[in-house]
Amino acid sequence: MDNNDLLIRLRYALDIKNRDMVEIFKLGGIELSKDEVLKVLTKTPDSEEEEEDRIWIDREEDYIKAEDALFESFLNGFIVFKRGRQEPKPGQTEVSAVTNERSNNLLLKKVKIALQLTSEDMLEIWDLAGVTVTKGELGALLRKVGHKNYKECGDRYARNFLKGLAIRFRK
Repeated sequence: MDNNDLLIRLRYALDIKNRDMVEIFKLGGIELSKDEVLKVLTKTPDSEEEEEDRIWIDREEDYIKAEDALFESFLNGFIVFKRGRQEPKPGQTEVSAVTNERSNNLLLKKVKIALQLTSEDMLEIWDLAGVTVTKGELGALLRKVGHKNYKECGDRYARNFLKGLAIRFRK
């Protein structure tokens, strides 16, 4: 899954309105108009598809590819949108560096923070989607890159997490 697909699924799962999407991007430090947000929320063509099989996108300018920096800025803005801006503690500088972390792992971490989910909540969300994830696996998914127990989050885990979020939040 690419970043556009993750944004589309997250928006659906949490029922985020277009005006809120614009506000979230703005809180993350990226100014996008409503039309530009809609272009980001358009499925991008798969590289494996043949050119003539791309029926649902007429022109390349009909979508904006969500690069890693744009995706991470959205997730940072989502945290601020849900929890408010955190004031730096005395002697602490504000950190806004873009990491080179895999998008799926970043999604799990940032959504956990934004929605104030506990590890048990996250395991329940996967359970709603019909996937069993152990506490050890979850811990490995939430570790820093480079940690000896770090595990890259596959598309299956991310897709089912978003599916579980949709079941939980769109009752």
